Amino acid sequence: MQKLTRIVTLTAALVLASGCSYFGVYKRDIPQGNLVTAEMVEQLRPGMTRDDVIYVMGRPLLEAPFDADQWDYLFYLDKAYAGVERRRVTLTFDGNRLVDIQREGELEGEIEMTPSEGGPLPDGTTTTPLATPNAAPADQR
Repeated sequence: MQKLTRIVTLTAALVLASGCSYFGVYKRDIPQGNLVTAEMVEQLRPGMTRDDVIYVMGRPLLEAPFDADQWDYLFYLDKAYAGVERRRVTLTFDGNRLVDIQREGELEGEIEMTPSEGGPLPDGTTTTPLATPNAAPADQR
């Protein structure tokens, strides 16, 4: 009987300490798409050319296949333990000129992400905010 108790206790300890633990699994934030910020969208003006828009926003994630005059900038942040944040900006062109800007989601919020563990960053820091791609520096705006 004492041997059976030891076996059951050892088995329970191994199951709890294994990858199929009762305590849960490790999750991480997963960003996808084009980062879209309020500062980027504020720089857009009707009448801008496509090249001007690419300079401010970067290349679009989606160009409508049957309507080349619509560009979609999508950003999803699947937060490990807090749900999904969605941002979307749809730009409509007439020829080469921007005519309409549609926004969805909370663009004002700050997005700060930490890199995954497992290696140092080139500048020696441990955390960094997600950079805004293709945005002009503040002194050039």
